[in-house]
Parts: sequence; structure tokens; C-alpha cells
Amino acid sequence: MIDQPVSSTVATPLSPISYEQNVIVAAKGGSITFVGKLFVYGARFVIALVLARLLAAGQYGLYNLSLTAVELFTYLAQLGMATALVRYVSHFASQRDEAGLWGTLQIGFGLGAILSMFFALALFVLADTIAVRLFNEPRLAPLLQMVSLVVPAFTLSDLAAAATRGFKTMKYTVIAQNFTQPLVRLTLILILAVFVGLNARWALVASIITELIVAGLLLRFLNKLFPLRRPLQAGRREFRRLLRFALPVYGANLINRFGGNIRMLLLGIFGAVSSVGVYALASQINLLGDMFQSSLGNVAQPIISELYSRGDRRGLGRFYQLMTKWSLMLNLPLFLILVLFPGSLLALFGDSFVAGSVALGILAWTGMVDVITGLCGVMLDMTDNTHLKLINTSITLVLSVGLSLGLIPTLGVYGAALSALAAQIIVNVLRMAEVFFLFRVLPYSRGLLKPLAIAGVSVAVVLFVAQWLPPAAGASYFGINVAILLAVYIGLTLLVGLSPEDRAVAARLRRRLSARRER
Repeated sequence: MIDQPVSSTVATPLSPISYEQNVIVAAKGGSITFVGKLFVYGARFVIALVLARLLAAGQYGLYNLSLTAVELFTYLAQLGMATALVRYVSHFASQRDEAGLWGTLQIGFGLGAILSMFFALALFVLADTIAVRLFNEPRLAPLLQMVSLVVPAFTLSDLAAAATRGFKTMKYTVIAQNFTQPLVRLTLILILAVFVGLNARWALVASIITELIVAGLLLRFLNKLFPLRRPLQAGRREFRRLLRFALPVYGANLINRFGGNIRMLLLGIFGAVSSVGVYALASQINLLGDMFQSSLGNVAQPIISELYSRGDRRGLGRFYQLMTKWSLMLNLPLFLILVLFPGSLLALFGDSFVAGSVALGILAWTGMVDVITGLCGVMLDMTDNTHLKLINTSITLVLSVGLSLGLIPTLGVYGAALSALAAQIIVNVLRMAEVFFLFRVLPYSRGLLKPLAIAGVSVAVVLFVAQWLPPAAGASYFGINVAILLAVYIGLTLLVGLSPEDRAVAARLRRRLSARRER
């Protein structure tokens, strides 16, 4: 932690930590982040279940179109500064360079505040045009005007979360975004449902109030890590350096976000609002498979940045492969559930959503493509190769929009899912090839064979048992099969055993637990 300003801008490097220590940091940070992700995705599942049951597909579609709009305008306002804050906060903190740190925060938050107010005004003014001329849905206009007011809160929340991650401190993001946010949101939704009745407008009110609370909490945490009440002139603002890094990230993230949301927007343009609701729910459920990957990605960002800054290519490659193995081990059970039982899962949300079962199965493969190609996107971002990210996502956007325009008008929700899968395959293969060209390392190691073999045996057992269970049993059929799948997968994983690196992490954790018990 850095508390007092330094009198000189000369960097004082910290002693480099070993590869094993970085693995421990990743395991600790990953476990903290995963617990938070597990909670937040569980809470989101409950929130989606409540909203889907109370709103049905039509109102749920209006709600998601409104949130999609505010997310797009929030990305416009960030100018790539969220990723830049992780990269350079980590860099300057490791060098104990408070002047650089303070200047970086000034640039990131200053630009974010100015641009977020501009884009909030733009969304408010354009709300009627977007709703009527684009979606032919007048009911959407007042909802867009309402959510436009919190674009600054969404922007500052994302920037503050990124800055805290740059200090390799994951607990604050977990507390604010993974625990506080879903709890407050769910509580508000239930209160509004009981006292005023729930529709898309009141569901958005709950989201708006929640985001204001989370933004304030994250800024407070950031101030705890790095006190923000200090003279502006004490910061060294390397504006050009940050923009050179951030602008390619900005373009790539914007294109990536637009490419992801274009499918939902096109569904609203070419189809009914209810189809947006069905696809939005399938996408929300598919995010369950992302919680392990995103947890490891958040933790890996500052570590990869530090390893690259030190020139430790060997450690960088080993860490890249280890994160890929961990991600695959953790993601496989959820992936198998989504692929094997999509219809049974969607039936829990209501009959109007079951039509998205094929789309959910396809979307599950998009997540697995992201897993099996490793943290290649993080590797490019944190090693100052963000120009490649812009090129990759530009190519992907062209293909994604083309496929969406070709498939959605005829195939609807299924076409949206297929275009998403094609885009994910292309961008990740490009990223993985570029990482190999730059560092001569692939994300694969022998350790991947164990989880793949265990997954195969687990599927075989579940398919055998499923022959004796009637699918008409509904929720019971789904619950029993999922329980069997998880039991076989976890049991075989424990039986086969852990790798030396995994055992080192487990031993370190056991020592820490023993030390705490002795106290």
C-alpha cells in the first residue's frame, strides 16, 4: 500500500518476486475473485429468474435493450482507460512511483468524467430517435432517457474497479461488484415487486440505484489504497503514453462490445422484443461459464504486466499455460451442463424462454472457445500489444455484423448465437497465433489431458444414467443429472490428483490455515 507522496519522481523498483510467488498470488487472488464471481453469478441467476418470471419475454426485452444502450454509451465514455489503469497502476505501483501513479489516475478519471457526461446527454437527446426509428418501439424512449442519467456512475464504477485491480488487490472489487451490487439489486427488485409491482421501468430503477451505491463504494476503496486528497501538481501526467496504450484498447473494446450487442440490437430491429428477451436470458445464463475465466483474467492482468516488465519470458509462458489449465478444469462442468441440458435449464424461467435452448447450447461453445485458447487477449493487452487487439476485433466485427445480418432475419435467435460462435472462434485463433509469434508459447501443456479425460468419463456416466430417468420429470430430471455430473467430475479430479504446481498452492494454503488455527 502507498500512503505518502514521494519527494522525487525517480522510480524505486521493488525486489522481483519469484514465479512460485506469482502462482500463489494468482491462486489467492483467483480464489477471492472466484468466490465473488460465484456469488454474483448465483445472484444474477436468481435475479434473472425473478425478472423472467415477473416480466415475461416482452418486458424483459425492453429492460435488456435499455441496459444494452447504457453499456454501449459507457464504453464510449471510457476511452479504453479501464485497461490502461490496470496496466499502468500496476507498473507504477511496482516501481513505487507515486507521481506517475497519481498522474495516471488523474488522466483516467478526468477523461472518464468529462466523456461520460457528454455521452449521457447524447443518449438522453437521441432516446426518442433510437426507440421509434430504430426499434419501432415507443415504450423504449422514456426508459433510455432514464438510464442515460447514470452513464457517469457506470463509467466511474468501472474505472475505480480497474484501478483497485492494478494494485493486485481483488477483494475491493469483489466486495463492491460481486457482493454489494447483486445483493442491493435483488433486494430492491423484491421490494419494488411487492409494493409497486414490477415492470421494465421499476427493474431499471433498481439497477440505477444499485450502480450509484457501487460507484461510491469503489471510489472509497480506491481512496483507501491510494489517498486521493493530494495536490494535482504532485502527479506526473504521461498523457501521450496512456493514450498510445488506451486508444487501440478503446477501439478494440468498443468494436468487441458493439459486436456482442449488435446481435441483440438486430433481434430488436428484425424481430419482436420478446426475441430480445429470450436471447438476453440465454446470454445471461451462458455468463455462468465465464466466471472462472474472468476471475483468472482479472488476477492475471497485473502479474502478466509485471512479468513482461521484468523481461521474464520463461515465467510468462509458464504462467500463461497454468492459467489455461486452471480455467479449463474449472469451466468444464458448467460447459457440460449448458450443452447437455439447455432446455431443462431454461424451463425453470418459464415456457416463453424454452425456445432459446438451442441458442444456449451454441453460446456455451463460445465460452469454451475462449477457455481453450487461453488468456491470449490478456497477454496481448498487458504486454503493450494493444494495436493487435484493435486489428483482431475490427476483423471480427466485420464478420460478426455480416453473419448477423445474414442469419438473424431468417434464423432469429439461432442465427444470433451462430454469429457469436463464429466471431469468437476467429478472434481467439488470431490472438493465440499472435501470442505464439511474439513469445513462442502456446497455452497448452500436458496438464490439459487430465481434465479432458475426466470430462469424457463424466459425460459417459451421465448419458448412461439419463436413459433411466424420464425427461418429463422437469426440474427433478435436471437436478439429478447435474448432481451426478458434478459428483463424478469432482470425485475423479480428486482421485487422479493434482500437479506439482497445484500441490504447491494447496500446501501454501494449508500452512496459512494451520498458522491461523494456532493463533
